Amino acid sequence: MKKLDIYIIRQFLSTLSMTLMGFVSVILVVDLIENLDRFIDNSIPAGITFTYYIYAVPWFINLGLPMSMLISTVFTVGILAKRNELTAMKSNGISLYRIAIPITAIGFIVSLISFELDNRWVTKGNKARYDIEREYMKRKARVRTQKEIRNIFLQKNEMNHISLARFRPETNAGNNITFISLDKGSVTKRMDAKTVKWLDSLKVWNVKNYSIRNFDTNGAVNNTIISKNDTIMNLNFSPDDITQQSKKPDEMSYSDLTARIKQLKENGVDSTKWEVDRYFKISFAFTNFIIVLFGIPLVVIRPKGGLSFGAGMGIFVIFIYYVFIKLGMSIGYSGIASPIAAAWMGNVLFFIGSILLLIFVRK
Repeated sequence: MKKLDIYIIRQFLSTLSMTLMGFVSVILVVDLIENLDRFIDNSIPAGITFTYYIYAVPWFINLGLPMSMLISTVFTVGILAKRNELTAMKSNGISLYRIAIPITAIGFIVSLISFELDNRWVTKGNKARYDIEREYMKRKARVRTQKEIRNIFLQKNEMNHISLARFRPETNAGNNITFISLDKGSVTKRMDAKTVKWLDSLKVWNVKNYSIRNFDTNGAVNNTIISKNDTIMNLNFSPDDITQQSKKPDEMSYSDLTARIKQLKENGVDSTKWEVDRYFKISFAFTNFIIVLFGIPLVVIRPKGGLSFGAGMGIFVIFIYYVFIKLGMSIGYSGIASPIAAAWMGNVLFFIGSILLLIFVRK
């Protein structure tokens, strides 16, 4: 590694560490102010609040990394331009592309670290935070204000598998349920129903518009019941099982999401949302790499006053970037685009934009 690379890397990493600490501090303070009324209303002890935010730190770091990477790129290249070091390098035959190599290498490495951080620490931290909310924040708890839970798959034990398209915790009612009983890996019974509602007084489910099929050892149907009326059934699970076991995507690692998607598909449940979230875990991690490519030419476009221009443009770019990320996810959730296209839409557009800027900017 040449002295030039070491010089640029040292300058970049020092700026990144300070910028990241600043962004994490701002995010933490904003989140604390936003949720202060929830902590007070639920009389949460200071120790629990402190633990809650300790678990939130990995998520804050992952959230602040793309912004920090862009600002660090702009400041690193901008300082080189301000000190006329960039001009000196060019006069010695060192192109902008050569200067960009150590910065983009850091961007790629940070992307891999971000993906690993999300899978190992962010998901565990989110699960721990949500557990605190479930236990201590009975009022105004974010995890308890969900109006509807979609695409639920529960496995109570090796014999009973349940899937629900939708469930509303407020009314304890759901739609499109499939209940499967297994014996040594073979299906012995399957129940499908249009609607279900929990009867708390009887601790059973009221099932309407249902069909029940019993299978023999060879897998053939030997008995079928179809009715548009309603009846009560003990399905060996309760609404608490749904709210407690239905993890959110940000509580699950990439491998957990892959397993969930496989289970949903095997039970005929739409897995589009989960697939978008799974691909988004990779695309968001590589935001750190693509945002660096986009940030390098921002300063060089205007050498005079390039640092202030680059910083201003950097904030604007990261805002537009997040808009495209959210837009892509919304398109994916609605099924307008494939999950992988929706999750990577923002990254692909900005990657193309960064390559065009690098081509047309002065070398």
